[in-house]
Amino acid sequence: MNTQSDSIDIAIIGSGFAGLCMAIKLKEAGFTDFFISEQADTLGGTWRDNHYPGCACDVQSHVYSFSFAPNPNWTRQFAPQAEIRAYLEQCATRFELAPYLRFGMGLERAVFDEQQQRWQLRFSDGRQVSARVLVSGMGGLSRPALPDIPGLDSFKGKRFHSQQWDHAYSLKGKRVAVIGTGASAIQFVPQIAPHVAHLDLFQRTPPWIMPKPDRAISPFERWLFKHLPFTQRLVRSAFYWALEGRVVGFALHPRLMKMVQKIALRHLHKQVARPSLRKTLTPDYTIGCKRVLISNDYYPALSRSNVEVVTDNVLRIEADGVITADGIKHPADCLIFGTGFQATDPLPRDCIIGHGGVDLMDTWQDGAHAYKGTTVPGYPNLFLIVGPNTGLGHNSMILMIEAQVTYILDALEQMQRHRIASVDVKPSVESAYNQQLQAQLKRTIWNTGGCQSWYLDPRTGKNTTLWPGSTWRFKRVTRQFALKDYVTSLMPVNAPNRPLPTPHSTAEGSLS
Repeated sequence: MNTQSDSIDIAIIGSGFAGLCMAIKLKEAGFTDFFISEQADTLGGTWRDNHYPGCACDVQSHVYSFSFAPNPNWTRQFAPQAEIRAYLEQCATRFELAPYLRFGMGLERAVFDEQQQRWQLRFSDGRQVSARVLVSGMGGLSRPALPDIPGLDSFKGKRFHSQQWDHAYSLKGKRVAVIGTGASAIQFVPQIAPHVAHLDLFQRTPPWIMPKPDRAISPFERWLFKHLPFTQRLVRSAFYWALEGRVVGFALHPRLMKMVQKIALRHLHKQVARPSLRKTLTPDYTIGCKRVLISNDYYPALSRSNVEVVTDNVLRIEADGVITADGIKHPADCLIFGTGFQATDPLPRDCIIGHGGVDLMDTWQDGAHAYKGTTVPGYPNLFLIVGPNTGLGHNSMILMIEAQVTYILDALEQMQRHRIASVDVKPSVESAYNQQLQAQLKRTIWNTGGCQSWYLDPRTGKNTTLWPGSTWRFKRVTRQFALKDYVTSLMPVNAPNRPLPTPHSTAEGSLS
């Protein structure tokens, strides 16, 4: 592969789980004319960018890893951020991806050239590259969401989003205001609460929280997993089916979530003694409507004498504090935003331009949509990993990533075999798929649970993020790439014929 080339067959954007999985499987299948562009100077995606205190996975480690690359060395049932990042780096080393990685090279703009049937890419380092195929592994939870609060720029203290945690800034003895009570906040609040002088937690809607069944994985267990790999496959399989069973309550029979809610209420009552605080922390919607969180130390942190949960709306920010709707000023030396990500607008405007110069954000003006979460009409040879409606509320996203990579790989192999220059999903096929998908979503807890969540597009109310079914059903849906679903254009007769890669061998685990 010519590393200085301004032309590449396949460009992968992002070096998180999605980008690395795609690269590993391409290489395994015999494709070598590709690169992975990464805007940062190291790999890791979400697990590089999020490094706030207490950052950890909320899916068991053995399921939150590639089926083809089990890790016998996880030290906890729920892996901390540093271990997950190290795992990704180990995968890059093990599968020899170093020659394909391009750091400091973030995608700024991708335009489909209709005449050449190729993507023209411009990167942050000034490099311009022509690619036949563009694979986005940029992820849905990569762009921080910051609230639009009047006076924010007038604040004279320290402020940052949880994804951009400033470890050099000491919180010891400081008055800290935390805005947001999502998945990140419930992990970092217990870590910082013992060290700050005072912490005001601004809560708009309380989350439902379940006990976290975490524990250390013993050296003996790790020895077993390393020397008798089938034991780890058994554990992974047990976790998988336990998690997969939850889809029944989320998507098929939402009424069952009332039983789960009783467990969460018991957890709340056991950990919060003060009736007034307990009332403040009790949600008024059905569990599962928003993301279900797991923690054993969040409620005890909020029960501390130096922590106050504030439920009045934030009116404005001043130089030295937060003003709420009741007129009270909450002094603050530091503002921390635990406000999540732009899940329904995962890409910036003017980033991906398809047929007729149409911006993908304009195609998605009524909410993001794609065929099988992977392809969008009008954007030939663009494949999205972790695209619209591929998110999960019940199991590991790695399962969905592997399924999408299988689908994309089948597309690329068929394109090589039939000398196809480009594939563009038929609008009618994509529309019918999404109509059926939205009909299924209407019955799920995410749409009927009585809440507003980041799962739903604020413009239309449509659920554009989650998959309304089991992971094995998604795997079945993406098992094969059907050319009949796509408008295809053939390579010119005089075009050089790339050698067809050798058939890929599958080294898959029990769940893939």
